[in-house]
Parts: sequence; C-alpha cells; structure tokens
Amino acid sequence: VLEAAKASEHWNSPLEGPNRGRGIAAGFWFNIGLKSSCSANVNADGTVTLTEGSTDIGGTRTSVAMQLAETIGLAAEDIIPQVVDTDSVGYTDVTGGSRVTFATGLAAYKTGLELIKVMKARAAELWEVPAESVTFDDGVFSAEGQRASFKELAQQLAAHGDPIVASAAVSPEGFTNGFGAHLVDVEVDPETGKTTILRYTAIQDAGKAIHPSYVEGQMQGGAVQGIGWALNEEYFFDAAGRMANASFLDYRMPTCYDVPMIDTIIVEVPNPDHPYGVRGVGETPIVPPPGAIANAIQRATGVRMCDLPMSPPRLWKAISEQK
Repeated sequence: VLEAAKASEHWNSPLEGPNRGRGIAAGFWFNIGLKSSCSANVNADGTVTLTEGSTDIGGTRTSVAMQLAETIGLAAEDIIPQVVDTDSVGYTDVTGGSRVTFATGLAAYKTGLELIKVMKARAAELWEVPAESVTFDDGVFSAEGQRASFKELAQQLAAHGDPIVASAAVSPEGFTNGFGAHLVDVEVDPETGKTTILRYTAIQDAGKAIHPSYVEGQMQGGAVQGIGWALNEEYFFDAAGRMANASFLDYRMPTCYDVPMIDTIIVEVPNPDHPYGVRGVGETPIVPPPGAIANAIQRATGVRMCDLPMSPPRLWKAISEQK
C-alpha cells in the first residue's frame, strides 16, 4: 500500500501556493470472521438460487453471488441471490466488521463445493458410471466419454430424482487485516480557519477486488465519512444536556460541495485465509482521513491540531494563538 502511494501521480505531483499542504496517513481495520451460512438450489434452467442471511449494505449480495459463480463455473448473471431472515437460512452473524464478502463469501464458496459433490453423484447415476470417475473442471462435468456443462447437466437432472440443493456454514477464526493509506491536499484560509480539500486519493489493499467498482465506492464513501469526522461533525449540547444539533440540517455532514472527486488506487495482495484472496474493505477507509488531513493542515499552517473536528473556529483559534 505504501509503495503504491509513493508511486502515485498524486504523491509525485507538485503542490504550489500559499497556505497549502499535503498530508498522508496509513491505517488498518480488521475483518472479523464470525458465523455465516448459505444454501443454494439448482434450477431446471441451470441457474442457481443462492440464499444468504447477510443484509446487503455495501454490494455484498453481488460479491457473494460472484464467489459462488466462480466456484461452480457459471456466469454471475446465472446466480439469483436472495437475502432472507433467520427462519429460512442457517445462523448468520451481523452484517458489519468488514466481514460479509469475506465470511459469507467463504460460506458461498463451500456451498458451491457441496453443490459440485451432489451433482457429481447425480451425474454418476445418470451416466451409469462409478461416482469416483466423475470429474469437474472449468464448469464441465465429465466421465468415461460423457461430458456436460453445469447448465446442461442441471437441465438433464431436473427430470430425474430429487432437487439439487446444498448448504454450508462457516466460522472463520482469527482476524484478517485490511490496510489503507490516504493522500490529501488542503488549502487553509487563515482569516476564517476554513479548510478546503483540493485533492484526495485513497489507496487500499482489497486482497482481491471481487467487484472493483463496488470496492472503489466503499473506499470513496469511507474517505468522505472520514473527511466529515475530521473537519465538521460534532455534537453540541445545551445547559440541560439536550442535543442542540439533532437534525441533519444542523449536524454538519459533508456534501458534494465539500469534497472533490475521490481518486482510488486498489492494491491486491491476496488474503491467505480465503480461497479467492478476499479482504473486507468497508471500514478501513474511514481510519486514515483525520490523520492525513491533520498532517496536511500542519504543513499548510504550522499548527498541529490534536482534537476533532478540526473545524474553522478551532483551527482559527489555533492559528491566532500561534501568531
């Protein structure tokens, strides 16, 4: 990650002008394992219905389905994912902790392996060959001169015997880390203390970017949240302890007018604890922004801010006291 940051066009471009500074910070967050379950049903047309218990809040419905598709040799479009409640799927822990693509994806992978076992056994019956002679490679079942793709075999088996179903549950042990580094250029108005973000680049190790545009969106969203945390977001209470800015009208969150386009650089160092090298990406990008922005402000003004948010009143006060 740091090598990618060092090699980036952002890091190697000049930053000119008064009251401007560039900052960098690195951080990490862990991917918790916990329990996840999936089940799958092969349909008569060769598509597969995937049932999972992880609510989709960051594109995980797609990323988990893509891992099943990769395992059984189908196109992602042939997987029909559905998120259900606990009455319809095995126990699945919280959607959070950057765990779903990692842990529920692992459950989908193992569900795919179970599907292949079931279809091998059924193919052996259909073709009247020993079960151990049936192989599966690159989406194709074969044995003793017989050969059929996953879809072809599914269509043949639909008229013979029981439904083709499989399930799996996992509980990965230990934590897998996700690493990120952020670069930011700022300009500070010394008369008001206002900090303007001029340029921002987020670099992150995704292990394997299952769906690159979703990974990019997670990186950008986390960076914007971190910018809000660093510069504006704060609770205010009156003398009676009531929150004085309890609405989104008064609670200062970033808008599109506050941030430039967030550039992204995806680094892929496979996670050894996942068959496809996946790392969760949801939480890591909120870690570096405060440090990167504080470093940029220090370069721009000479003032080291140690409290959040680094809001205009606080920064103006610090600059004034420095004078």
